[in-house]
Amino acid sequence: MDNPATVKNHGWTVTMAAIGINLALGILYSWSVISKAIPADWGWTEAQKSLPYAVACLVFSLMMVPAGRLQDKIGPRVVASIGGVLVGLGMILASTSTGLVMFILGFGVLAGTGIGFGYASATPPAVKWFPKEKVGLIAGLVVSGFGLASVYIAPLTEYLTKPDVLGVSKTMLVLGGAFLVVVTLLAQLLKAPPAGYNPNAKAAAGSAAAAPADDYSPMEVLRTPQFYLLWFMYACGAGAGLMVIGKLAAIAKTQANLNLGFLLVAALAVGNGAGRIVAGMVSDRIGRKNTLLIVFLIQAVMIFLLSRAGAGTALAQPVVLCVLSALIGANYGANLAIFPSVTKDFYGLKNFGVNYGLVFTAWGCGGFVLAFAAGKAYDVYKTFAIAYYGSIVLLILAAALTFLLKTPKHRGLAAK
Repeated sequence: MDNPATVKNHGWTVTMAAIGINLALGILYSWSVISKAIPADWGWTEAQKSLPYAVACLVFSLMMVPAGRLQDKIGPRVVASIGGVLVGLGMILASTSTGLVMFILGFGVLAGTGIGFGYASATPPAVKWFPKEKVGLIAGLVVSGFGLASVYIAPLTEYLTKPDVLGVSKTMLVLGGAFLVVVTLLAQLLKAPPAGYNPNAKAAAGSAAAAPADDYSPMEVLRTPQFYLLWFMYACGAGAGLMVIGKLAAIAKTQANLNLGFLLVAALAVGNGAGRIVAGMVSDRIGRKNTLLIVFLIQAVMIFLLSRAGAGTALAQPVVLCVLSALIGANYGANLAIFPSVTKDFYGLKNFGVNYGLVFTAWGCGGFVLAFAAGKAYDVYKTFAIAYYGSIVLLILAAALTFLLKTPKHRGLAAK
């Protein structure tokens, strides 16, 4: 067994592999392009076209819990490999049919599960190689891959799904096979440090060893009030961003009378990826709570400005809308970097995979509820105003709750 004090640091190799895995798992973001390319003779309604994606998002978030537990128990390499196989097989299964049920099973259930397994195995092994002062940066870099994925996946999928190129079914087959290979190969580079590994060992040579982190079991996490504060704040921050991501093209068309869907999605994707890195770095310097407060408040302002971007207004100019989209994407992406970092800070590294999986269920629930509510409100009132102002209220409430967020006191430390 390796000596934890002298083992070679594989942190950057693991980080680069994890970024690559997330860039592939971002296939989730290709659905808007795939659904638009589904031929009319398949007989799908618009509501049916949204189901595989909705199921994939929900399954993805729920699978983070068992996948995180497996990652903690048997290591990231095996779990990420399972994720790559499931994503590939799910896409390939969907390619064999034009029916909704097969797409829900393939893309929604199998690929959604695979994305959960892969995503749950990317961040934990990377952050474990680095000292606390770099956790935010590393978490931001790893999850930036998922946010930036749509920059290349959207145009690639749009090209491949053209009837005179591959069409929808063959595109699903090709992408499924490619990502099965890519994710499975990159997974072999993932490894966690040995038990007791100290990333500050060299700097601390000759001095007393650092005190071990206070590690919480999943059941102990669920007994802390901080978990429920984090969960609600994450649901608000991620839900508001996912609501805009899901409706951005429709907002530009119906509200500003502009066909800028792809351009705005690209701007949002760049902001999404960059926001994860920047927020991770900033949170390392000024603290997670302060960064969350800033992110929630800025996002509330950005969504308010988007609500005022009516046709003919200065806010509805293409350049302004692209900037707004990028900033909304950046603030949404910030959540994906800060919440894994604060989960590690609060609950330790030993069970980080499953503990963050529990927190991450807020992403799926928040996105599902707010995106669905936005669509229903528009169907009834023919305006996105209710969705805008409802999410603004939730963001302000989340910002206020940051003042109540304090590091939990582990019962094991009570006697110390």
